[in-house]
Amino acid sequence: MRLLRRTASIALIACSLVLTGCSTLDSIEQDRIPDAQADTTHSSAEQGATYADSLKLLADIDIKGRAPKTGYEREKFSKGWKDPDRNGCDARNDILARDLENVKYKSASKPCVVLSGTFHDPYTNTTIKFVRGQKTSTAVQIDHVVALSDAWQKGAQSWDQETRLEFANDPLNLMASDGPTNAAKGDKDAASWLPPNKNFRCEYVSRQTQVKAKYDAWMTKAEHDAIERILKTCA
Repeated sequence: MRLLRRTASIALIACSLVLTGCSTLDSIEQDRIPDAQADTTHSSAEQGATYADSLKLLADIDIKGRAPKTGYEREKFSKGWKDPDRNGCDARNDILARDLENVKYKSASKPCVVLSGTFHDPYTNTTIKFVRGQKTSTAVQIDHVVALSDAWQKGAQSWDQETRLEFANDPLNLMASDGPTNAAKGDKDAASWLPPNKNFRCEYVSRQTQVKAKYDAWMTKAEHDAIERILKTCA
């Protein structure tokens, strides 16, 4: 059975956040340049309204304890990147194309595999020159905003395979990040980890709230309280 989705309201909220500078990369020349101009956060009245809407979504998310991590495997969500929108490109390259600037593709006739571009990392507020290649691919990684393991412990164990695959490849839940920063996050929720770039934390927890609301995943009390505290300062 498909999970009940709050898709109508979430689609409106997600629109502004998906267009922020959150990218995903295959490999890079590692010029990490702290740059105030690269900061991708928004502070407009429109963004404030988005945070207020996320607060409303947060109020409807169930609060429970973590279920055991027993049985979790990455493959239970998706064996590699898939093409759920059937546009001929996998989700990884879709996010690269969405989030990078000055994108160059492997084939001009089929703009799918991203070879290079410029990435402004919202987690660290640094700029990275991206060049596809085996030796540099770990420098920038694709982050699941709500980690797959976290979702597993908060509802995903009962989801069907189709829902898990959608969750693992959903652009709303995908964001590029500096590799070491993504590794530091691991499967932590907002009670245990937040982006080092404090100016991005409002957008980050807002996105987490949207994802969990969309898929009816629950939160722990500590996670819920941490997100609520941040969103109240944003809205």
